[in-house]
Amino acid sequence: MYFLRHFLSISTLFTGLGVADALARDAAGPEAPNGRKAPRVTMSPGQDSLPETITVSAARRPVRVDEIGTSLSIITEQDIQLRQRRTLPDLLKTQPGLNLVQTGGPGGTTSIFMRGTNANEVKVRLDGMDINDTSNPSGAFDAAQFLTDGIGRVEILRGPQSGLYGADAMGGVIDITSIRGDGPMKAMGRIEGGTFGTFNQTLGMRGGAGRFHYAVYATHSRVEDVQVTPPRLIPPGVKIPGNRNDNRSANVRLGYDVTDNFDLGLTAHLTQSTYRYVGDDYNVYPPVPMAERNASNLNQAVVRGTAHLRSFGGRFDQVIGLGYTVYRRRDVTAGEAQGTDMGNPAYNRGGRVKIDWHGTTDLGRAGTLLVGAEHIHEVIWNSPITAHTDTNAGYGQYQGQWRHILFGAANIRYDSNSRYGNYVTWRVAPAIHVPHTGTVIKASAGSGYHGPSLNQLFVSYPAYFFVANPNLKAERLLGYDAGVQQSLLHDRLKFGATWYESKVDNLINTGLSGYNYTYVNVARARLYGVESLVDWKALDTLDLTANYSWTVAKDVQTGQELQRRPRHKFSFGAVWTAMPCLTFSPTILYVSHWRDVDRYGMDSDVKASGYFTIDLAAQYRVNRYVTVFARADNLLNRQFENPVGYLQPGRAGYGGMTLTY
Repeated sequence: MYFLRHFLSISTLFTGLGVADALARDAAGPEAPNGRKAPRVTMSPGQDSLPETITVSAARRPVRVDEIGTSLSIITEQDIQLRQRRTLPDLLKTQPGLNLVQTGGPGGTTSIFMRGTNANEVKVRLDGMDINDTSNPSGAFDAAQFLTDGIGRVEILRGPQSGLYGADAMGGVIDITSIRGDGPMKAMGRIEGGTFGTFNQTLGMRGGAGRFHYAVYATHSRVEDVQVTPPRLIPPGVKIPGNRNDNRSANVRLGYDVTDNFDLGLTAHLTQSTYRYVGDDYNVYPPVPMAERNASNLNQAVVRGTAHLRSFGGRFDQVIGLGYTVYRRRDVTAGEAQGTDMGNPAYNRGGRVKIDWHGTTDLGRAGTLLVGAEHIHEVIWNSPITAHTDTNAGYGQYQGQWRHILFGAANIRYDSNSRYGNYVTWRVAPAIHVPHTGTVIKASAGSGYHGPSLNQLFVSYPAYFFVANPNLKAERLLGYDAGVQQSLLHDRLKFGATWYESKVDNLINTGLSGYNYTYVNVARARLYGVESLVDWKALDTLDLTANYSWTVAKDVQTGQELQRRPRHKFSFGAVWTAMPCLTFSPTILYVSHWRDVDRYGMDSDVKASGYFTIDLAAQYRVNRYVTVFARADNLLNRQFENPVGYLQPGRAGYGGMTLTY
C-alpha cells in the first residue's frame, strides 16, 4: 500500500500556479548622482538584513529589485513575526501565485506549485544549499515539516532560473536564508497554545562577540488532533481519529571574520518529526479510511560551510561552499503499527553533497561579471535499492546598465549529468526605467530543465507490474514574461502587472511498456497567465497589499487543464499599527476551483471547489521584555478540501507570549 499511495501521488504531479512581480518599498540610503537612492549593501554571502528593495537571489549578488527583469517577491523576518506563520506552508500559501497543497493539516505531505509547473520543478534552497528531497519518488521538496523559526528572509523567483541554478529551477526558485546574528546578545523564548491541542515552544539566541557572530533557534511544535477526513468518506458507525504531528527543529548560523576581507560561515538546519495520519484500507472496493493511523518518522539535516574572500579592494568577491543534506524517512502502516501486519516498514533515504564556487568581478562602469562552478553528488540508500548520480556544472553572468535607464543581466549555464546527459540553459532579464515617470518596464526570457529522480531511473516494483526507466531524459521548458510597474505618490503607491508564457516538453508521465507500467517522456504542456500586485502605504501606520493571479495550464495533446491549477487566486493583506505597541495583521485568501484527482486515484477528473478564508493576527508589546500575541485562522470556519479527499482545518485560535532580553 505504501507504493500505491506514492504511485498515485506521482501520477498526478502536473500542478502549478503563476505569480506576480514584487513591488518592494524604497530602500534607505544616500542619494545617488542620478537622484535615486543608492542602497547600502555589502557582499556578505547569505545576507538576510537587506531592505526589501534589494534581492540577492535574482543575480547571486545584491541588486535592486527594479534593476533586473526577474519577477520576484521577498518575505522578511518582520513579515514572519507580524503574521505569526509558524510553518513554511503557512508562510507561503498567501504569496502571489503560489498554490500550496497539503494532505490534511500540519505535517501532511505538502507540495509547492509555481507558474503552472509541477511541484518537483521548483527548486528550494536553504543558505545556498539545494534541499529538494532526493529520496522523494518525484524529487520534489516537501515543506510539511519546515518551521519558520530561525528564518530571516525568503526570496521567491518566478520563471525559469536554470541559467543560474541548474536542474529543477523550471518554475522558479525559493531561496531561504537563516537569521544572521550581530551586535549585543539577544535572547528570546516563546510559548504558544491553541486549537487542535497545539502547543509550541521556542528558544533563540543571536548576537556577536568580537569577530564571532551567531544565531541559534530551537523549536518544539506539537499538534494533537486535526480531523482531516471528510465526513462523506467515513463509513457508517466508524470513528476516524484526527492527525497528529510532533516536530523538533533547530536552526543554527555561525560566522567568524578571520580578517576584514575573509570570513568563514556554518549553517545547519535539523529536523526530527513524527507524523501520525489516518490510513486507508485498499483491501475493499472502493477504498475507505481506517480507524487506525499510519506513522511517518522523519530525520532531516541540512549543513553547509562557506569561506568568503574579498580581494583587490573589494573588486573581486568569491565564495566557496561545501554542503550536505540527508533525508531519512520511515513509514509504518496502521497494521504494522498495531502489530497485526507482518510486513516491513518502508524506508526513503537519500542525500546530497555539493561543492560550489562563484566569484564576482566588479568592472566599474562596465558592470559586473560572475562565474561559478558546482559538483553535486546525489544518492538514495536501500530505498529499496542504492543508486547515485553526479552533476558537474559551470555558469557565467554579465550584469550592467546604460545611463541609469537600461538595466539587465544575462547568464548561461552548462550541466553534465552522469545519468541523463548534458544540458545548456540561459536567461536574460532586462529592466527599463522611463525617466521622471516612476515607470519600470520589465521582461525576462530563459530556459529550464528538470532531471528525472533516482527513483524514476532505478526503482522498480515488479509485484505491482511497474518498472523504472534508466533511459529517461530531462524535462525542458522555454519561457518568457513581460510587465510594467508604476510608482506614484512619492513611492507610497506601487502597482504592476506581468504576462508570462511557457512551453514544456519531455514531461515525465506513466505509460505502458509491454505488460508493465513505466515512466516515459511523452507529455507536453503550455502554461500562461497574468500576475498583478498593488502595494499602498495608505498611512504611516497602515500598509495594504493585494495581488491577483490568473493561470492557464493545459496538456497540449489532450487540451485538458492540468490538475491542481486554480485559474484564479486573490490575496489581500494589511499591517495596521494601531498604537506603537499594538499591531493587527489581517489576511484574506481566495482560490477558485480546480481540476483534481480523488483521494484514492479512482477518478482523475474531479472538480474541486474553491475556497475563501480570513485570518487575523495581533500582537501587543507590554514592555521591552514581554510581548503577548493572538491569532485566529479561518475565521469564517470554511470547510474545504485541498487536495480533494483531505479536509483542511476549520476555525482555530492561538495565543501566547514572547519574552526577549
